[in-house]
Amino acid sequence: MPFAPGIKVTNCSTLLFISGATALPLYHKHPHDPAEMTPPDDIREQTRRVMENLKLVLDAAGATFQDVVKITKYLTRMDEQDDVWAVMKEYFGNHLPTSTTVEVSSLVVPGLRLEVDMIAVLPS
Repeated sequence: MPFAPGIKVTNCSTLLFISGATALPLYHKHPHDPAEMTPPDDIREQTRRVMENLKLVLDAAGATFQDVVKITKYLTRMDEQDDVWAVMKEYFGNHLPTSTTVEVSSLVVPGLRLEVDMIAVLPS
């Protein structure tokens, strides 16, 4: 299975809550520049960009994907969940955080098909 039904965290002092990341640049202009706001069409490439954005946040906090205990995935097409997990597995390896997948009608920019938020337990 590509998920764990529950994870028990003991002796935890610091949690990292990561906001939803998409395939768009993590840091971008406001007001939005349309040239920056065009996601790739391929769901696997969108997933790679999402994961790289999440990695930036984990790295900045001194954490890795192995420290993630909860993932929430928002997909505009539920039939793409296997492709999304195939790419995510490249980052998580055999580590299985708890996971929830929700289908939504749309995301912040047309063409986006995936947004992911996470919770990680920071190493002591």
